[in-house]
Amino acid sequence: MSFLPTFFATAGLLSISTSAALGKPGAKKGAGFTLTTSAFHNQGEIPVQYTGDGKNMSPPLQWTGEPRNTRAFALLVDDPDAPSPQPWVHWVIYDIPADVHQLPEGVPTQAELDQPPGAEQGMNSRHTIGYEGPQPPKGHGWHHYHFKLYALDRKLALQPGASKEQLLEAMKNHVLAETEIVGRFAH
Repeated sequence: MSFLPTFFATAGLLSISTSAALGKPGAKKGAGFTLTTSAFHNQGEIPVQYTGDGKNMSPPLQWTGEPRNTRAFALLVDDPDAPSPQPWVHWVIYDIPADVHQLPEGVPTQAELDQPPGAEQGMNSRHTIGYEGPQPPKGHGWHHYHFKLYALDRKLALQPGASKEQLLEAMKNHVLAETEIVGRFAH
């Protein structure tokens, strides 16, 4: 996948610091760490092909600027606008190697991945493994899908199929930086 240097200037990127509950005390948080996709701009509409109405495949993601002592990455995608007590979980992927800086379009929906090597996927809110694209209730308005990437100081050694809650617990005190991009979708 080619990467356009001008993409950063036009994508409306969002880089945020991680919460104190997950981060390491005294660590630099979020400085220059960015997540992008060629599929949509931050706060832009997610194309149908990446939703449950389309091909239901994950969008391509790229990142840069992680802290030097990063040993692994984890990604969570959820929808806080879902009509459920907790945000609806669309994707849990972790133990992405530190030398990997992108996920291709259409990551296979299997627990253990060959590419990137060693990465594992967890359970989404539909109780399936891998990416589950947006499919909000008809007439429910715009939903916001938060793609949150974490730079970690170690691999987590979770079993394949871990839940969002298990991932968050394993990441406590190991998050060096966090970045996010948000996409929108409605029926």
